[in-house]
Amino acid sequence: MSGRLVVCPTPIGNLEDVTLRVLSALREADTIACEDTRRTRVLLERYGVSGELVAYHEHNERRRAPELVERVRAGATVALVSDAGMPLVSDPGYVLVRACVAAGVAVEVLPGPSAALAALVASALPADRWRFAGYLPRREGELRRVLSEPGGTLVAFESPHRLAATLRTLADLDPGRPVAVCRELTKVHEEVVRGSSRELAERYAAEPARGEVVLVVGARADRPTDEAQTAAVDALARLVEAGARPRAAAGIVAELTGESANRLYGALVERRDEEEEAAEEDASSR
Repeated sequence: MSGRLVVCPTPIGNLEDVTLRVLSALREADTIACEDTRRTRVLLERYGVSGELVAYHEHNERRRAPELVERVRAGATVALVSDAGMPLVSDPGYVLVRACVAAGVAVEVLPGPSAALAALVASALPADRWRFAGYLPRREGELRRVLSEPGGTLVAFESPHRLAATLRTLADLDPGRPVAVCRELTKVHEEVVRGSSRELAERYAAEPARGEVVLVVGARADRPTDEAQTAAVDALARLVEAGARPRAAAGIVAELTGESANRLYGALVERRDEEEEAAEEDASSR
């Protein structure tokens, strides 16, 4: 009999969310490769499943993958699980799946719990077009780039300790952006808080989050028209000409218009550059 790798998603909090197909696959598996044998054993004992457990995590997956591939090629069924949710989705497993595909052995993926999907639906934000960013970057510049990228609703994992800072950055970029903070999904203290980026930044600055967090960020709720955007930059330019500091003036205009202070400042700098270039061309043509 030919072997196969079976990718098995596991509960993200509530052990009752495991599927019957996953339990069947775990019972039939010759080997269960798991991120943390202690965590997986809790699930197995709950449902009376026994089997050989081997550790497969981010620190040993390149060394362990060839061994598991050889087991599959020899006819064994290997079940792959992570601590919670779907393996490979911000969890170990990519190296093993790629190795199995390269070796020409069967890979079966079972459906099941996913924190990203649960949060997307619970957010009440558009789910017809969305992207998953995994864990958000820590560096400010990279974080701003990810939060500013187009592509519909954004779903990302975030540390509860960095959530307040991330929301401040998002509020600075776009104070009206719709956001949902989904915390402790499927667990006893599950909570979904929805609001604008500014509202949630203020909330979590005063009340730090706890537990596992999935951040869902929607598209801009009130993107201004080109005319409104131009008018806002015009107002900023007049304030600066009157002696106001550009950064401070951009913040004031942003509060009045709902536009991003950074975007206003950038548009002002771009306008100045264009005016200087036009003046230089005009002078050189004379």
